[in-house]
Amino acid sequence: MDRRFIRNFCIIAHIDHGKSTLADRLLEATGTVEKRKMKEQLLDQMDLERERGITIKLQPVRMRYHYEGTAVETGDYLFHLIDTPGHVDFHYEVSRSLAAVEGAILLVDATKGVQAQTLANLYLAIEEELEIIPVINKIDLPAANIEKTKKEVRHILGCREEDILLASGKTGRGVPDILSAVVERVPSPSGDETSPLRALIFDSAYDSYKGVVAYVRIVDGEVERESSLRMLATEGESLAIEVGTMCPALTPAPKLSAGDIGYIATGLKDVSFCRVGDTITCTSPAKSEPVEALPGYKEVKPMVYASLYPVEGDEYTLMRDALDKLKLNDAAFTFEPESNIALGRGFRCGFLGLLHLEIIQARLEREFDIAPTITTPSVVYEIELRNVSGRVPMYSPSDMPDPASIEMIHEPYVDLKIVAPASFLGSVLDLSSSIRAEYKNTEYLDEERVLLSFDAPLMDVIVGFHDRLKSVSSGFASMNYEYIGYRPSDVERLDILVANERVDAFSRMVPKKRLFLEAKATVEKLKEVIPRHNFAVAIQASVGGKVIARETISAFRKDVTAKLYGGDVTRKRKLLEKQKKGKKRMREVGGVTIPPTAFLEVLRRGEG
Repeated sequence: MDRRFIRNFCIIAHIDHGKSTLADRLLEATGTVEKRKMKEQLLDQMDLERERGITIKLQPVRMRYHYEGTAVETGDYLFHLIDTPGHVDFHYEVSRSLAAVEGAILLVDATKGVQAQTLANLYLAIEEELEIIPVINKIDLPAANIEKTKKEVRHILGCREEDILLASGKTGRGVPDILSAVVERVPSPSGDETSPLRALIFDSAYDSYKGVVAYVRIVDGEVERESSLRMLATEGESLAIEVGTMCPALTPAPKLSAGDIGYIATGLKDVSFCRVGDTITCTSPAKSEPVEALPGYKEVKPMVYASLYPVEGDEYTLMRDALDKLKLNDAAFTFEPESNIALGRGFRCGFLGLLHLEIIQARLEREFDIAPTITTPSVVYEIELRNVSGRVPMYSPSDMPDPASIEMIHEPYVDLKIVAPASFLGSVLDLSSSIRAEYKNTEYLDEERVLLSFDAPLMDVIVGFHDRLKSVSSGFASMNYEYIGYRPSDVERLDILVANERVDAFSRMVPKKRLFLEAKATVEKLKEVIPRHNFAVAIQASVGGKVIARETISAFRKDVTAKLYGGDVTRKRKLLEKQKKGKKRMREVGGVTIPPTAFLEVLRRGEG
């Protein structure tokens, strides 16, 4: 198709501002999906997305639209839409989407106004030099404040009021205006069909029959079935088993040309040869000119690390294969093998946040039937050792060397931005002081909403801060954070002992001034989540070998004297003494069962 009639765009917004619902209305308006096959959140493919009501994975779709306006040439246009997530943990999905399109619909909820992730996604789009179409959504709701939201959008975008579109993803109002605006404002893709193939991989999936399926944006050239392919970064080579588009199901096509967004089934069984962000080119003799790799998109480093261990040792290989496939489908997820004396062989995994970790855990259980043991998540600290130059990364508290050899510990800090109503300013400032945040400045978006900026330790931000922020602001505040570097920190390792055995999975770094409170809260939480046994279980929290908090899980009590019907009291004492010796022997040789859910429950101990 003539590139002048192609438009590539995505929808970006804060979480729960109606991206997926608006995408449903666009699919209906363009006739891409028949009404009888239509369902809510059609582009959200995973059960997890529907259950939680959030978008986790970006999802591309192809639509045809007949334009009858006057601004540009009338006729049938080809739209490639990418629906993106809104949660802060999945902003890497947004960055990948923006690298594949020329325009973005910036969606703002009329009842909530501009929020933190709205600003973060807008800045990403501006960095990519995309055409921004501001749309105010949910105008049909009684609580909608359209004029106030328009003022906020004009403040952050610097646009004219007539450039802002009004819509309702629920009723479909304003959808025709959005489709027309995409044609008129979003530029057509550039590229040369006669040049050698250059295709940017912005997402991928694994299929048992087709191998690695790469979701691509064709920048230059064209690709057909059985074309010879080469990945520039990994130097992997294969044949294109199938090419096609997403309508929204995978639909084979004769070829993909410059400007198109579609998929290439590579047939590769080794997932390491096809990485997101890589450039695919052609190896045919006719197109063997040197090809320059595409810049791809901004790489995102994992913020949180946790170790995953299989419950049974023979599941190690199965878990490795499962993690390989999840990594292919999730560019920000990383893992590497490690071993632990108590837990055996496992994997140290990197995530962008706790929600990201929970999603990976849930996908392992649902898609691969693996329920791993998860250690307490932690950030990467850097340690300066005496008489040793440079810093040593510490991925897990159990890797911490002898405290006597440590000169200084550094921890990662983030630029934390909070958007909240001005009436909750005091509550938000009080909350920020509880996480060692350093106040920077306040900016008023309008008379009623403020943007607060802080420098804060990443560990304090990811552990329960979002829920506490929602609590103190009655649900009106929102947050976003970006990594800014390492700073010196005054932290110590807190160890947890269960039945006098240290459990490395519960060890974590805690600021000195909060050691006692954290220790007390942790042992109390573990007393709730660890099931009772036939013997008493002591749960202790220690720092440097000194116990600072303790709780005891009482044993099940069996009434061994129930069968007695009389006689001397010594008979009763004899039975009780025998039971006492049995429990002591059981405590010495028996193990304590710790359910896998306990590790995440401990981390959530202070939320709500």
